Amino acid sequence: MTTSNSSISPSTLRIGTRKSPLATWQAEHVASLLRSHGFSVELVPITTSGDVLQGSLTQSGGVGLFTKEIQRALLDNRCDIAVHSLKDLPTEPVDGLCLAAVPEREDPSDCLVAREHFHLESLPSNSVVGTGSPRRRAQLLQARPDLKLADIRGNVDTRLKKLANGEFDAIVLALAGLRRLGLEHVVTQRLSWEVMLPAVGQAALGLETRSDDSATIEAIKMLDHPASHLAVFCEREVLRTLKAGCLAPVAVHARCLDNCMDMRSRVYSNDYKQLVVAEHRIVAERTLAMDRSLGESLIAEIMKQLLEKGADSLISDARSSL
Repeated sequence: MTTSNSSISPSTLRIGTRKSPLATWQAEHVASLLRSHGFSVELVPITTSGDVLQGSLTQSGGVGLFTKEIQRALLDNRCDIAVHSLKDLPTEPVDGLCLAAVPEREDPSDCLVAREHFHLESLPSNSVVGTGSPRRRAQLLQARPDLKLADIRGNVDTRLKKLANGEFDAIVLALAGLRRLGLEHVVTQRLSWEVMLPAVGQAALGLETRSDDSATIEAIKMLDHPASHLAVFCEREVLRTLKAGCLAPVAVHARCLDNCMDMRSRVYSNDYKQLVVAEHRIVAERTLAMDRSLGESLIAEIMKQLLEKGADSLISDARSSL
């Protein structure tokens, strides 16, 4: 296994990416930013376990299905940068790798795409809504317990075709993905955060590199957006501390504003019938350029609330059923 930082010149960078249209868009977006700063960039397509899996992600364990092969390519020196959807990246660090940059985050909201343009509130009783996410299922059932939820797999285009073919009355997708693919016009309703808190890291990209590759780390440092990076750090730390995993019915959303930072979290039981919530805001005396200590204080308060309310037992039950 090669981890030398001499594999590239400062002007040549190889980006490892999944082959899906959205992953390719994300990698091309990062590549275009790097090219605008004078770097030569090559995309290295990589097939992951999640791309070839036929069954439910939840039943397959889910952790690292879309990331492990790309991380292996980094460690084997077949690429220099991995562009991840941060909602798919496990929170436990990998030896030899580091999350070097998080570009500015897109809107992390979920949205409803429905036939006949129904909103969530107006969907007829027993409508079939497609989603494979326990987090989305839990929150949908909290808002509309009369809906029928069905698992759905495939990239965005495949899911939209299944909806158009009548397999579902509506599906839930990330707004950011539709925007990136130029498909925002299909959105029926942006779901408010009161109804649907996002997944940890949703709508954020993570640029991962070898931790000893100082040339690449320096090259992509200019793409980092400190407020976005701190927000997703806080979300990921809550998930990591809970030992929840990316497919647990957990929602966490952190925001860095002008002079404050807030975070909200919902943790559901495996049957979605029990819910623990936590929220907190910290006001800073100075504009948030944002030092990590502020985020750590926010994490500590959110975890205190969650643990006092028994979130760890809900997570333990959910984890044992996966």
